[in-house]
Amino acid sequence: MDIGVIGAGSWGTSLAILLANKGLRVHLWVRREELLQKMMEAGENAEYLPGIKLPGEIQFTADLPQVVRGKRVIVLSVPSHALGEMVKNVQEDLEEEAIVVNTAKGLTEDTHQRLSQVILENLPALDPGKLAVLSGPNHAEEVSRFFPAATVVASTNQETAEIIQDLFMTRYFRVYTNPDVVGVELGGALKNIIAIGAGVCEGLNFGDNTKAALLTRGLVEITRLGLSLGAKSRTFSGLTGVGDLFVTCTSTHSRNRYVGLRLGQGETLAEITASMKMVAEGIKTTRAAAALSRVHQVEMPITREMYGILFENTEPWQAVENLMRREKTKEIEELAFD
Repeated sequence: MDIGVIGAGSWGTSLAILLANKGLRVHLWVRREELLQKMMEAGENAEYLPGIKLPGEIQFTADLPQVVRGKRVIVLSVPSHALGEMVKNVQEDLEEEAIVVNTAKGLTEDTHQRLSQVILENLPALDPGKLAVLSGPNHAEEVSRFFPAATVVASTNQETAEIIQDLFMTRYFRVYTNPDVVGVELGGALKNIIAIGAGVCEGLNFGDNTKAALLTRGLVEITRLGLSLGAKSRTFSGLTGVGDLFVTCTSTHSRNRYVGLRLGQGETLAEITASMKMVAEGIKTTRAAAALSRVHQVEMPITREMYGILFENTEPWQAVENLMRREKTKEIEELAFD
């Protein structure tokens, strides 16, 4: 089977390695010519995955039509803000029966859409049943080193989900299916907001109790908004909910946690983003989630305070105090759990 992978960041490269090691023919699209030349010369993506050798089965190219034409599966691994324009660029070359797999996590900053909605809006000829979402607690740095991991593939079509499940399943990468596309996408996106908060707690030199409280109450917020948008509550107790939340809030690989850490240490958002090569999707997602919470009248106090830190110059210590001094309430609430 021929596979096209669009995006040579850490995750796109890691998935290309995984597929190539299964003996599949993989074409990997590299946006920048400079990076392409370095990858071809060195046999590794030193900018995003230093020290990881790239299998010879991967064909690198900056020719986007070459990556798309004749491919049974197209894997999208580009930042959320570039996704809409990217799928417009591939639509003429996309095979009618091709399955599109999105691996990015986030919400659009302006329209507050999930990424599958962006894809279907900009790729109107694509059958929704041919679209899949891959999400879970999967740092590229570990998957590319063959550390055991698990993930979720979601699609409205079970056959599509199972095709992608079989495609990505290896002895070190276990794949589960889930029909709840909304929940899987929201779990993968919203946990980044809580991860920024976890980093803030570290930057303020708080301890494990603080982070445990943040993760637990953060999951409640994610579930509240998810249910209001049509997700299934049980999805958030799985890999794309609790699993991804845990790893993104605690791992040194987490870009969103890193942003929060520096915010907690007193740096500004502008200073932090100017120094980063990779995108921390939680920044834009915070703006989108705050807007959605207002529209759907969903209580999301952690998200509200993170919005204040990121966009309203709220001091991190003040945001923590605002959360701790909220009106008292009970822990367990009725969230229509299914």
